Amino acid sequence: MQHTTLPVLEHLRQLVVGATPDAAIHLQYPTAISGLLGFEIASVGAETASVRVSVDPSRHGNQQGTVHGGFLVELADAAIGTAHSTLMVHGETFTSIDIRAAFLRPVWVDTLTATARTTHHGRTITHYACDVTRADGKVAATVTSTVMTLRGDAAQGR
Repeated sequence: MQHTTLPVLEHLRQLVVGATPDAAIHLQYPTAISGLLGFEIASVGAETASVRVSVDPSRHGNQQGTVHGGFLVELADAAIGTAHSTLMVHGETFTSIDIRAAFLRPVWVDTLTATARTTHHGRTITHYACDVTRADGKVAATVTSTVMTLRGDAAQGR
């Protein structure tokens, strides 16, 4: 299925290159949680996005002294949400309906990149896969998620 460039996608592409977007969109970028956690959009395309963050167990750690798994899931969720945003047109929004993670390797002081891509795109339900990769190129976690697009009254106030 071929998609045309969408206004949200163009807005995000302008953010990635450091430009001031030339128009507002109906979604908020950067999101408040991404700003709080230091996430930045590294790349974006139709149905795909990469989000990057520098981590350190002194700020993002668990009791074992590695970066907390929940932080890795939040990073993946940000990439998945950004990827899904590229599909949104005015009057549409979305919500995650599930997320699952498999943790493969520990992370200490590092730069992580979460890269999300669509595995199945339906009219309402879209499935994503996301790898959270360490700077050495090794995958620290794989995350899958299902996202539901909301339209009409269901999208109001979201």
